[in-house]
Amino acid sequence: MATLNDSFLADLDELSDIEEDLLEADNDNAEQMEEDIDGDLADIEALNYDDLDSVSKLQKTQRYIDIVQKVEDALEKGLENTSQGIVLEDDPEYQLIVECNSLSVDIENEIVIIHNFIRDKYRLKFPELESLVHHPIDYSRVVKKIGNEMDLTLVDLEGLLPSAIIMVVSVTASTTSGKPLPEDVLQKTIDACDRALDLDSAKKKVLDFVESRMGYIAPNLSAIVGSAVAAKLMGTAGGLSALAKMPACNVQLLGAKKKNLAGFSTATSQFRVGYLDQTEIFQSTPPSLRMRACRLLAAKSTLAARVDSTRGDPTGKTGRTFRAEIHKKIEKWQELPPAKQPKPLPVPDSEPKKKRGGRRLRKMKERYAITDMRKLANRMQFGIPEESSLGDGLGEGYGMLGQAGSGKLRVSIGQNKLAAKVAKKYVLYV
Repeated sequence: MATLNDSFLADLDELSDIEEDLLEADNDNAEQMEEDIDGDLADIEALNYDDLDSVSKLQKTQRYIDIVQKVEDALEKGLENTSQGIVLEDDPEYQLIVECNSLSVDIENEIVIIHNFIRDKYRLKFPELESLVHHPIDYSRVVKKIGNEMDLTLVDLEGLLPSAIIMVVSVTASTTSGKPLPEDVLQKTIDACDRALDLDSAKKKVLDFVESRMGYIAPNLSAIVGSAVAAKLMGTAGGLSALAKMPACNVQLLGAKKKNLAGFSTATSQFRVGYLDQTEIFQSTPPSLRMRACRLLAAKSTLAARVDSTRGDPTGKTGRTFRAEIHKKIEKWQELPPAKQPKPLPVPDSEPKKKRGGRRLRKMKERYAITDMRKLANRMQFGIPEESSLGDGLGEGYGMLGQAGSGKLRVSIGQNKLAAKVAKKYVLYV
């Protein structure tokens, strides 16, 4: 039979075995974590931010090359092979349009990455430029045009930027703290600008192809905003299905750029408006009503995109109906309010009013009639102060009460007409 000491020793042996197993497991986990950290560091070190090819890889992918080649071939052929009717999921042209919408979003993201690369390199030369020129493509064009030139009066930026921004950039460049870039860094920056411009031209080809097929893929949306704007909206949103799921307030902002007024007035600038400001309806609307028209356009465009995404009306009749409603509402907004007509006076009532009479009304009038005492209390004699309940003009005033002769309150009791009439009748009967 095991004693108490033997059981204690057995428990201690089990605890020591458990502790050894836990220590071994912790060591294994620590080694695995170190291996993962070493692998991550190796990946980060392998990513060379000085090399443009390691940062931007979209142009070398087979997907990008195939889609751009198909788009160029389709633009050369034109609309001859465009199938009409209901869009099917297995239609190759429809599939190409969907791929183009997805590729346009990828190109936008790639341009943003290259823009960050250019800013990091060119910040040593002109750090203030990125706060003056916000759009990535405009920034790339300006950087390529300026290069390593320190005197911007020798650089012609006409056509690249508005005249007001050109003036601000020139003044800022004269006081900048930047220094000329080394030749290798400048060459990498120029190559990045060229790649960004190539991606932008490829994106324009993709949008041109989608625009040429918008009557086939989104007839109702094209009827409202036009084929060009419809293609830009679809390309920015990432496809017709994504555009249909988007609320109207976000559709209004698609394509909106961050504007730099450089200290000028904001009275004539249109903020919070994207591609919809390029539509014919928006341009023909008076400036005071353009924001209302833009909200209305965004709402109707969202409805038309939802109709097109479900192929509810391939003929485009719904879009034309929406466009007519928009024109009708804008015309209604521009109508002058109706002139205020003078309100005629009411016709006077020539008939005598019906007045209640009789014994009951006479009794009520006598009951609620003002008494002689109240009449005297409401009056004041000129030049004589009235007496009051508290004296010295305090409290409730007595008016002309008590001012008749003796100085005491005396009120003549008027005769009750009804009582006199009853008494007279009683005397007659007696």
